[in-house]
Amino acid sequence: MGESVAEATITNWLKEVGDKIEADETVLEIATDKVDSEVPSEVSGVLVERLFQKDDLVQVGQTIAIIETEGGSVAAAPAEPAREAIPAAVEQITKSVETAQQYVAAPAATSQDFSNSEKFFSPLVKNIAKEEGISIAELESISGTGSEGRVTKNDILAYVENKRKAPQAAPVSEQATQEQTVAAQPQAAQSNGTAEAPKPAAQPSAPAKTIPVSVNGQDEIVEMDRMRKLISGYMVQSVQTSAHVQSFIEVDVTAIWDWREKNKNAFEKREGEKLTFTPIFMEIVAKALKDFPMMNISVEGDYIIKKKNINLGMAAALPNGNLIVPVIKNADQLNLLGMAKAVNDLGNRAKAGKLKPDDTQGGTYTVTNVGTFGSVFGTPIINQPQVGILALGAIRKVPAVIETPEGDFIGIRKKMFLSHSYDHRVVDGALGGSFVKRVADYMEAFDENRSF
Repeated sequence: MGESVAEATITNWLKEVGDKIEADETVLEIATDKVDSEVPSEVSGVLVERLFQKDDLVQVGQTIAIIETEGGSVAAAPAEPAREAIPAAVEQITKSVETAQQYVAAPAATSQDFSNSEKFFSPLVKNIAKEEGISIAELESISGTGSEGRVTKNDILAYVENKRKAPQAAPVSEQATQEQTVAAQPQAAQSNGTAEAPKPAAQPSAPAKTIPVSVNGQDEIVEMDRMRKLISGYMVQSVQTSAHVQSFIEVDVTAIWDWREKNKNAFEKREGEKLTFTPIFMEIVAKALKDFPMMNISVEGDYIIKKKNINLGMAAALPNGNLIVPVIKNADQLNLLGMAKAVNDLGNRAKAGKLKPDDTQGGTYTVTNVGTFGSVFGTPIINQPQVGILALGAIRKVPAVIETPEGDFIGIRKKMFLSHSYDHRVVDGALGGSFVKRVADYMEAFDENRSF
């Protein structure tokens, strides 16, 4: 899945226990933050055991299923010998997930619904919370030790254990018992006149998710798909996390326009790739980030993390209207040809739904082309935990004043707006404005005689 991907959620099993599986045949579907992927089998055989269920969150490296290859009969093989045949590592992993599976397999004790929470919780954490009767407020109050402060399985299990021990910390006297409310009043012990520790009061169930109703009977009610829910949560989280500030600058890209017009046919004929404006702009942004390394950072609490690599995210709209941000790794090390191939590859695979989980991880700065839809400029939302995002507006033919040694005159130029959103917690106006000005300077100084 890629070195920067740590976990994924199983969204669907396509094979049942006992089913025959061919090599490279898809066994299950998984989902990371933004990418849905299929997991194929590496061998041919029969699926004899599934170690995780649908909606389980699985760490990279864990065994998720066991496939029996040629050399044994599934029906004739007793359960215990089959278990003994599993390598010791697989056996250890199986035991490690037993605690999690009991929460996943058991029906929820309450009707808790955590979809209204603005925080992200894995399906496994939600299932444990439901089983233990933990409310949304309690779950949101738990300090997570996972990535970006997420609540992990160990966090919620530790919380449950502490919650169980808390009422038993000290015996309650008979007099104190009489002062308890009726809902939590314990029975007095007959042996020594003391009362048992009060049992924790049952947590009220979270209100059921309200489904809107069409008043006039003509409006269509459509539930968000999984990706749209994730995007919605990320956007709200980003606005609540970062102090967004925008800087705008107009730039003359006539030189870039003319160079592309002159070279795009030869480029496509030689490389078999279309030459768009995007790789040219990406090359320039990567160059500017090298000049301003404090724009290539992230924030974690009170600490600033200066990124060694320049990994450019390129926001792309999918055919279904959702947004995805594949990442060009080490963008500053690519020449224009390499950048064009990377942009086209990620763009084509994004449209075809063939991106891998690692393709959207590790970005340090993001560029979005709002001009694709005719927008002159925009105010993009920062892609957390980054601190800046640049929006490229539509290129327009406009009358402009042209300064020459012989004097000024009016001419037709190709111009566009650059919209730079940055996190004012760590990026002040001087840095944010200087960075976007450097991008504009590089665009206007583009060498029309350069090769590709």
